[in-house]
Amino acid sequence: MPNPSYQERRNQVESYFDRTAVEAWKRLTSDAPVSGIRATVRAGRDRMRATLLDWLPTDLSGKRLLDAGCGTGLLSVEAARRGAEVYAVDLSPTLIEHARERLPSDLPGQIDFAVGDMLAPEQGDFDHIVAMDSLIHYELEDALDVVAAFVARARTSVLFTYAPRTPALALMHAVGQFFPRSDRSPAIIPIPESMMQARIRASAWFAGWEIGRSQRVAKGFYTSQALELRRCTETN
Repeated sequence: MPNPSYQERRNQVESYFDRTAVEAWKRLTSDAPVSGIRATVRAGRDRMRATLLDWLPTDLSGKRLLDAGCGTGLLSVEAARRGAEVYAVDLSPTLIEHARERLPSDLPGQIDFAVGDMLAPEQGDFDHIVAMDSLIHYELEDALDVVAAFVARARTSVLFTYAPRTPALALMHAVGQFFPRSDRSPAIIPIPESMMQARIRASAWFAGWEIGRSQRVAKGFYTSQALELRRCTETN
């Protein structure tokens, strides 16, 4: 179970996305024109979303997928286009409402949008769990706790992203110029890539799982590292 610091930061994230910057994020995840800084963030997020979707099977018919921290549901919709049964959860009621308003009516799969915590046990188990930029605000120990909770509920793969520790990213965080002061997000916690992977390999929580693909996306003011965890099979 995550430490108390997880709950404290979770509350900050909830307040940010449901109150402080909800309109900015609704705009960011739409086709509306955005400023230069936000344009790079949008482009980076688009590329990261495409990367994670590329790591999933092209046919998800009959598969259950958790979109953890789904925001306005862009990844959920693409997974449902492949036939997935998506449980899409986010802390922000406002973003979930917006996701429901945007939901296409002709998807082969289905999406259940829900307001809540991505670790709620009543959500059940999943074939695939995806958490895109949902862990970037958490310290390493809390992030590892969350990923461990994911693998306990996943049958095939867990895909997640975190903020890698790079000189450029550290400088931008120090300057604090991602967004205007009025809607700046909670602090992003950079984690060294080598440390994240070493801790996963060393932890008994991840027994029976292996590290798969790793991909960094860096576009202007957006930098994020994707990591794939796969359940081991007898042939591996």
